[in-house]
Amino acid sequence: MRGEENLLYRRFDHLPEGLLETEADGLADLLGGPALIHLPGRRERPLFVSVLLHGNEWTGYDALRHLLRRYDGGRDLPRALSIFIGNVSAARRRLRRLEGQPDYNRVWPGGKAPEGPEGRMTAAVVEEMAARRVFASIDIHNNTGLNPHYACVNRLDDRFFHLARLFSRTVVYFTRPRGVQSMAFARLCPAVTVECGQSGQPHGEAHAMEFVEAALHLSEHPLHAVPEHDIDLYHTVAAVRVPDGLRFGFGDCDADLCFEPDLDRLNFRELRPGTLIGRLLHGDRLPLIVQDNEGREVRDDYFVLEEGEILTARSLMPSMLTLDERVIRQDCLGYLMERYPIHLSRAPFVV
Repeated sequence: MRGEENLLYRRFDHLPEGLLETEADGLADLLGGPALIHLPGRRERPLFVSVLLHGNEWTGYDALRHLLRRYDGGRDLPRALSIFIGNVSAARRRLRRLEGQPDYNRVWPGGKAPEGPEGRMTAAVVEEMAARRVFASIDIHNNTGLNPHYACVNRLDDRFFHLARLFSRTVVYFTRPRGVQSMAFARLCPAVTVECGQSGQPHGEAHAMEFVEAALHLSEHPLHAVPEHDIDLYHTVAAVRVPDGLRFGFGDCDADLCFEPDLDRLNFRELRPGTLIGRLLHGDRLPLIVQDNEGREVRDDYFVLEEGEILTARSLMPSMLTLDERVIRQDCLGYLMERYPIHLSRAPFVV
């Protein structure tokens, strides 16, 4: 059953027939492409939830299917719900994105959207949700490495913190990369991204489902300050990438650069100076690309090469370090963070 088409995405004002029974890899056949689904609820202003912006991150979609089954017998949703289902063609192959595709979480308004249908599609989704006076936005993701469940915000505002705190006390504030969904929606409403661990983990799915249901039951956004002891706030300060053409691997490998075999176990850990990251087998220059939020190269501020070993040059905390070579090539190796005192973040939110 198809909904209205605008050549960019399919629009439904009901739950498409068969959706609750369809796995993520079958959505391309069922929907024919990205879809925006509007469902009514007792409160009119909708909660917006985006899933499958990366085709290998199924948790959000599965969480929504299980949540909607609870209301499939005629029960009203507590609040209207708008669901955006993204890269279904990549989901068919369980890939982050297909070769030649842009990253569906880098093409939203506010970034350098590519000339093409994806940038026009996301702009149309934002415009449509603005007209519906969207109440809050949740973008659900997974990691390929080992990470705790955490929430991300792009504005330092207590309404954003309260929404994020419904998911986790661990909250990451970031302003790069541009073009992400949560940043586009942050100008309309409190918006968060939630990271639910690795795909296929039942507790990640359950956690995401509980969070969306809690957000659906919100009648308004709290205005009071989040107590400092209720939140662990971090700020992303740099992204770490591997240069194109450099051969790399993990553990004992036959490559130019061999990272530690359990590199992703360093995520969300306070690392001391001198922590081993990997070994350079060929060459005498530190090969990593490390850029701060202004795009400046800051590699030497964070890492040092000593006798072929790549070590941390200062105390730091990484996140989203991954062992997945395809993800590293398509995106990055991971991010570097620092703690951010919440009392420095107080700023009013203006719609």
